[in-house]
Amino acid sequence: MDDASQPSKAQLLDEVPTSFDTTKLRFDGLRGDASRHLTRAELEAGIAALPPAPKDEGTVDLLVARTPEFGRILHEKALLTVEGGMPQDRFAEQTKYGLDHQLATTRTDFARLIANGQPLELHGDNLFLSLDLSDANLPAGSRIRLGEALVEVTPTAHNGCKKWVQRFGLAAMRLNMSAAYRPRHLRGIYLRVIEAGECRVGDAALVVNRGTAVVAAE
Repeated sequence: MDDASQPSKAQLLDEVPTSFDTTKLRFDGLRGDASRHLTRAELEAGIAALPPAPKDEGTVDLLVARTPEFGRILHEKALLTVEGGMPQDRFAEQTKYGLDHQLATTRTDFARLIANGQPLELHGDNLFLSLDLSDANLPAGSRIRLGEALVEVTPTAHNGCKKWVQRFGLAAMRLNMSAAYRPRHLRGIYLRVIEAGECRVGDAALVVNRGTAVVAAE
């Protein structure tokens, strides 16, 4: 497949058949196992079987830095900063994205279901939280205390890209973007640091207040 035949994100969402071979997607970085991809029916059944996530106080389950070489560093503790977000993460070295993309964040049980046995850090998120990240519970502007750090939900949508499709399948991306599931943020949300502080795996993720803004469409 040459570059011109690489499907766009819009085509992955609407035009590419579900039988599309995701191994043909090219990018720099870690790759997933297509044999682990779940169907839409399997994803929906798995989601329905999950217990409700905490709404007011959850936990920090994983702290991940994505290196410039597309590797992963798992921290037991990290000093989250206003300027750089997660230490050793490549976000601090790039200029394409602003602070509204600072900390890619996902709900741990959703991420585990979608990964289907693959490492959680393959998702490419910085924070994995046991917390309800839906629009209904955490609209943009909401603030969460993660250990000593204070973070805020940004208005930027955190949706699947072709890397995520290759790793976890078309069904996961299409389900995430469907009208019924999009407000639940199967893929996750973005946070930015408002007050620097140390965060550890196992720390509480405490909702301090809730915003009123609507997450912007990508």
